[in-house]
Amino acid sequence: MSDAEVCVRRYEPRDREAAVLLATRLETGVAHWRDADAVRRAVVGWVEASLANADAEDQAVFVAEVGGDVVGLVTVAERMHFTGEIDAYVGELVVKCTHERRGVGRLMMNAAEEWARRRGLRYLTLETGAANRPARAFYDRCGYQEEDVRLTKTLDRFSPPAGGE
Repeated sequence: MSDAEVCVRRYEPRDREAAVLLATRLETGVAHWRDADAVRRAVVGWVEASLANADAEDQAVFVAEVGGDVVGLVTVAERMHFTGEIDAYVGELVVKCTHERRGVGRLMMNAAEEWARRRGLRYLTLETGAANRPARAFYDRCGYQEEDVRLTKTLDRFSPPAGGE
């Protein structure tokens, strides 16, 4: 697929149905111990919230279109880093499975990066599941470095602290 065949453009309300259908692709790489139904509700909720706020001053939603079909989505917004610096933050990047590994994701990340540059932001950050090795490899090839690590321990059961605290 050539760049000429892919059109990356701002999201429009007519793209909503196709964009929401892409949301379930965001379930890839979520830890296996998490509740699958809760994960699905969360990823659909993320995309719906991003679409509902697509016109906000501090964020943007882009879609990738091929032959009139929406095949990808990326959302980007301003977010404060714990240091107090404002970063651009990619909330969701998703490509339709039929268009993976064809340059669509890179084109959409380029759009997010350009949005951040125009706003004068120094960093673009994002998160992905630790088990999502293809996504982590993609971001590595795009020049992203791992900055934070979240650790989780599965507890056998809830036990209230001694003394009822």
